[in-house]
Amino acid sequence: MDVLVVVATAAEAARLSRLPLRAVVSGVGPAAAALATQAALLQGPRPALVVSAGIGGAFPGQGLAPGGAAVASRMVYGDLGAQDAASFLPLSALGLEVQPGSSGDFEAWAGSLELATRLGLPCGPFVTVSTATGTLETAAELARRVPGALVEGMEGAGVAQAARLHGVPCTEIRGISNLVGPRDRASWQIGPALERLETVLARLAEAPPRA
Repeated sequence: MDVLVVVATAAEAARLSRLPLRAVVSGVGPAAAALATQAALLQGPRPALVVSAGIGGAFPGQGLAPGGAAVASRMVYGDLGAQDAASFLPLSALGLEVQPGSSGDFEAWAGSLELATRLGLPCGPFVTVSTATGTLETAAELARRVPGALVEGMEGAGVAQAARLHGVPCTEIRGISNLVGPRDRASWQIGPALERLETVLARLAEAPPRA
């Protein structure tokens, strides 16, 4: 399977250089990720699957800990919408779309659950934000907006949006470096998260699910 992997940083790409996967460094954030994915898909060759990959934060209470990993079932823009007094209105409530037929909630590749099950990983919604969460209150609000949210990242929905435009399946896989909430850098596990991500992507490259 020809897989295009989109990562935000050169450090993440370096960890994947030994794998038989094509990696693109996008820069941070959903806009940068969408543009880089679009450029890679236009330049070819056309992949069978696009993967948004990197490290991310796990939402508290979902059983994920730093050093683990998870696979997306959906990739959702978590903070794209409008503030109405104390309420947040997603694009769907405003009757708006990010592209025809989508308000910013993208279904992941059909093989995502099989991959997660095979590797014993959680599979659930991933939330894409433009500002990394730094409080428990914001973490709880995002979890309310996206029930069952597992992981927060900053690129997934942007990658998914570009892949959808080209009709290419997409998923998101992240190693867990921290919990979503207060920024306790001393507790982050970036090295183990990257190691776990590399292992998961290696397994994907060796034996992709039949989806």
